[in-house]
Amino acid sequence: AAFGLYFPRKEYSENVYIDQPAGTPLLRVHALRDSHGEVAHFRLCQNLIVSRARSHENKWFEIREKTGLLYLGKSLDREDFNMLSEGNWMPLSKVMLYVFLSSHPFQEKECDSATRTTVLLSLINATAPACSSLTARQLCFTEMDLSFHIKENKPPGTFHQLQLPSVHHLCQNLSISYSLLAAEGIPFRYNENTTGVSVTQRLDREERERYELIAKCTVRDGFREMQVEVPFLVNVLDEDDSPPFLPNGTDTADAVVEFNRKEGSVLAALTVYDADTTPIYPLESSRKKYTGTIITDEPWISETFRVEHIFDEIHFSPNGSQVRGTRHEY
Repeated sequence: AAFGLYFPRKEYSENVYIDQPAGTPLLRVHALRDSHGEVAHFRLCQNLIVSRARSHENKWFEIREKTGLLYLGKSLDREDFNMLSEGNWMPLSKVMLYVFLSSHPFQEKECDSATRTTVLLSLINATAPACSSLTARQLCFTEMDLSFHIKENKPPGTFHQLQLPSVHHLCQNLSISYSLLAAEGIPFRYNENTTGVSVTQRLDREERERYELIAKCTVRDGFREMQVEVPFLVNVLDEDDSPPFLPNGTDTADAVVEFNRKEGSVLAALTVYDADTTPIYPLESSRKKYTGTIITDEPWISETFRVEHIFDEIHFSPNGSQVRGTRHEY
């Protein structure tokens, strides 16, 4: 499967300052595998997309194909900034890049892989600030929230790096360390040497749909010590892997019809639960997933009676955590 790999985030963001030297690392994107043995290759394609949908050739940003590290291949000077901000002297200009993903090395100019993520870069009309002027929050975490999507039933792997490559590169005299606070038995691990966070086993959305952890960062500057904590959230994405089940084990209901019943009277009811995700829209696709049938070879019965199908979202609570599912009623 060429498209088996996927990004655990829909977008990444970072600041870029004027005159940062070529080679400055900016941020790192990660990919997770769909099946064992896949190797991720990253590629920057297309131009830079500047606000108001104008685009420019990308001369500044490059990515390491095997590690996903995005860095400055060329310093961005004032002239570049003026061109990219269309000369309107704004203090900040946003540009957008797409990072593409493939499980084989990219061929020349090949950019049609469907799997991509967006990188939003804020170009700031100033040189990079001194480390001493940054708050602990700025030294530890970017402005983007730490929120990830991991597919159920997929192999384990690293999906985020807590250390900010740009800050680490810029502020080498500061000691910045991280930890991940989580309940016992949670399937995530933090590696102190790489600052990488990985999922350690296949997840099952029908067991648990959301994990709420906390990323903690400690900054030591001489004798001062500062700490920052931010939420670290993992949502588990669904695969249609659970068969529907019947609450009392029966998939048929007998209808007894008494004389003189009014049109619209309910004669029999049947409920089916589906622990896979919630009702999908358009509703017709949910309706087609299961159909209710009257078993008869009498044309009069088929013409006189009909099965109505309504469905709504319900919550199951395996192991005390709430998981969404669907109840179909016939």
